[in-house]
Amino acid sequence: MKLATLRSANGGTTAAIATGDDAWLALPASDVGALLGRPDWRSVVEEADGDFITDPEYAPLLPRAGKVICCGLNYGDHIQEMGRELPEYPTLFAKYADTLVGANDAVEVHGSGRVDWEAELAVVVGSELYRADEEQAREAIAGYTVANDVSMRDWQNRTLQWFQGKAWDRTTPVGPVMLTADEAGESFDVRGYVNGELVQQGNTSTLVFGPAQLLSYISRFTVLRPGDLVLTGTPGGVGMGMTPPRFLKDGDVLTTEIDGIGRLENLFRIHADVAVPAS
Repeated sequence: MKLATLRSANGGTTAAIATGDDAWLALPASDVGALLGRPDWRSVVEEADGDFITDPEYAPLLPRAGKVICCGLNYGDHIQEMGRELPEYPTLFAKYADTLVGANDAVEVHGSGRVDWEAELAVVVGSELYRADEEQAREAIAGYTVANDVSMRDWQNRTLQWFQGKAWDRTTPVGPVMLTADEAGESFDVRGYVNGELVQQGNTSTLVFGPAQLLSYISRFTVLRPGDLVLTGTPGGVGMGMTPPRFLKDGDVLTTEIDGIGRLENLFRIHADVAVPAS
């Protein structure tokens, strides 16, 4: 099944289940994360009798995700283009729920002139995990969604730590839906486009650390809860790896798609001339 968080006419949001092409049935939860927080969420979905929605507007899928954890350098081709060795352990960093935007929301960037794209498969946690093995982690996956780990490379490269280039408010598109794990295949084709030009393409079968491995590893040091989000890394083709490097410009449209799940299409408004406060 496909679940989404949709904006409603009263300014709020509702979780919903797809019932056909662009047809949705509202669920008794404000968003997908809130829905997954109910132990009986599958029964709630199966017994839903809410209003039908025929003109969906996608909100961030998990607007209150407790944890948004990302894996960098997880596709072999991307690792090579960045000039690094295959990692022994996952390279992890965190975002906040404040970074997330909807599938078709415009993205406003103030103060960076090197805005880069990173098309990714993201994993939605469906049950609590702590010190879990891979099989337990696999069983805890509620589903999968599309994400783009938009990165401000000028800020990211100021230090050895990536955080300040990755955690900008309202710059990480996620959605449009969560495809439940029981309907997902073994791998996904991930693609990214800038103004319709294909710039990234990869298959998750080439991940160094797969979804269950990542969740198991992360759970060794922090608990994962329903509605948490894990981004699995990006394939080759990022702008920083091009010769010469290439970055998003004001007015560019970034498209991210994964077959079987859906696509993100986000207009970028980039204001690079905003002064950085003196330290």
